[in-house]
Amino acid sequence: MKTVLVTGAAGFIGSHLCERLVSDGWSVVGLDNFCDFYDPAIKRRNTQELCSNQLFHLVEVDIRDREKVANLFQQRRPSVVVHIAAMAGVRPSIERPALYTAVNVDGTVNLLEAAGQHGVERFVFASSSSVYGNNKKVPFSEDDPVDHPISPYAATKKAGELLCHCFSHLYGFRSVVLRFFTVFGPRQRPDLAIQKFLERIARGDDIPMFGDGTSSRDYTYIDDIINGIVAAMEVDVRYRIYNLGGSHPVTLNELVATVERVTGLRARLRRLALQPGDVEHTYADIERSRRELGFEPTVGLEAGIARQWSWYRKVAGL
Repeated sequence: MKTVLVTGAAGFIGSHLCERLVSDGWSVVGLDNFCDFYDPAIKRRNTQELCSNQLFHLVEVDIRDREKVANLFQQRRPSVVVHIAAMAGVRPSIERPALYTAVNVDGTVNLLEAAGQHGVERFVFASSSSVYGNNKKVPFSEDDPVDHPISPYAATKKAGELLCHCFSHLYGFRSVVLRFFTVFGPRQRPDLAIQKFLERIARGDDIPMFGDGTSSRDYTYIDDIINGIVAAMEVDVRYRIYNLGGSHPVTLNELVATVERVTGLRARLRRLALQPGDVEHTYADIERSRRELGFEPTVGLEAGIARQWSWYRKVAGL
């Protein structure tokens, strides 16, 4: 039985991926440091059911700790690594750039070095649509230049992509970079827009809206992202970048209207200025992912928000 190491295993995307992999029969080592970027109790809840599965092994390690990372690879001998752990978010990265560099760059180097030294066959790296910055050409293609990030977070993700290429070349393992486009669904991080909007509209609180509402995002449902990751774990390439997105951008105004329709509640908006580092639009060209990964989004925005709203009401006891 092959072993896969999933970093960031207790987070939103990581916990969903681990559930899928154990159901597919993988032996899964889930790594997380349970940092306080948001309430660690949420992450504990995400992994509660997983931890009762004999195919899942949770380890609490910080990827910045080079020695502990190396020891983990020595002991567990994963054949595949899916690296999702990171300090996330554009705006917080502007406030704490050194932390983002330490985790997202130095931590990624520790994992890549250990992967090379311990015979890992494949390394899948979770990147971000933020690397495209404010590219004027849409939709964003994997071959577009991404040399002008506008936040420290985006810069660290671009650095991670380059490091994956470097270590793949040096050690000969296969490396796949996945650029995620605004993932949503049950367990979404509480700092992200849809979850924040659902929580605030349920309480009757104001919803902050940055800008005039015409900025847009390409939202991607969590199950579709997981399908893309699993396909990337098997694709026969040496080094390749893929967009994983819904390929259907939605404006902020449209998002708020969708949340109102799903919840049946009226949003109270508090309009604020655009934030430094936020891109104006994201829009994924997914032709390469369709062709080479068989990737095809199946859950639209309104259906996905309805599932997330149902999950949130259950968790919150509404």
